[in-house]
Amino acid sequence: MHRAILAYASDLGPLATAIRPHWQPGMQNASIDHSIWFHDDLRVDDWLLYCLESPWAGAARGLGIGRVYDRSGRLVASVAQEGLMRLGRQD
Repeated sequence: MHRAILAYASDLGPLATAIRPHWQPGMQNASIDHSIWFHDDLRVDDWLLYCLESPWAGAARGLGIGRVYDRSGRLVASVAQEGLMRLGRQD
C-alpha cells in the first residue's frame, strides 16, 4: 500500500518542476508518461524527502526527474515524468 500511495503522490511534482521557469497565464500541461523505480522498502506515514529537478524542457515538452529519500538518507525510489507544456488557445 505504501508503494502505491507514493506512486500516486509522485505524479504531482516532476512536471510542475519542468514547467515552472516557462509558466505564463494560459499555460496547459498534461502528463505523457510517468515511471517510478522502488529501490528499497518505504513508509509514506514517515518523513520522506522528494528532490526534483528538470534537466530539459523544449518543443512543448518537459522532463522531470525525482529522487525520494527516507529519514535515514536512503534512496528509496526514483521517478521520471515527461509532459506536454504549451500555451492554450487565446480566443
